[in-house]
Amino acid sequence: MRKILVKYYNTLFMSRLNVILGILATVVFFSCSTTVGNQEHKTAKDVDGTGISKKESETKTTKPEYLSFETFKEKVWDFEESPEEWKYKGDTPCVIDFYADWCKPCKMVAPIMDEMSQKYEGKVKIYKINTDKERKLASVFRIRSIPAVLFVPMKGKPSMQTGALPRNTYIEIIENELLIK
Repeated sequence: MRKILVKYYNTLFMSRLNVILGILATVVFFSCSTTVGNQEHKTAKDVDGTGISKKESETKTTKPEYLSFETFKEKVWDFEESPEEWKYKGDTPCVIDFYADWCKPCKMVAPIMDEMSQKYEGKVKIYKINTDKERKLASVFRIRSIPAVLFVPMKGKPSMQTGALPRNTYIEIIENELLIK
């Protein structure tokens, strides 16, 4: 009788585990299935050749800047030149959003970064790095989970936050850690 009960409970446990794993797989699949929200903003050349579309010139919104491997080394830190010491190259603090186009939490953070880019224009630079395109940069910072946001002050070491944080948390970190005098 005991063997029958143990076998019954094992079968019940395994069937519930399979259902839970199936639901989890479905959620992951559907939450990461679209690519809208984090693509680099491409501008078509306007009639006057400025590279800014009429819609963009009318709104004049500041967007985060997308960094490549080379532009990261130019604007933030040349880790090949000074691998042991952090030497920030910027003239204002910055926030770097490590993301991927398929990541749903990254898509939730994207409009927050757009807003921060406008709110702190001239005070804090907002950069974005696509971890699928810039794998070497992702490995330098040991990015294992995205979104990951690096907060870089003018002096001192940067700090990393992983996961999609609420808008107010990003503002609090920028105000209290990057903009303090």
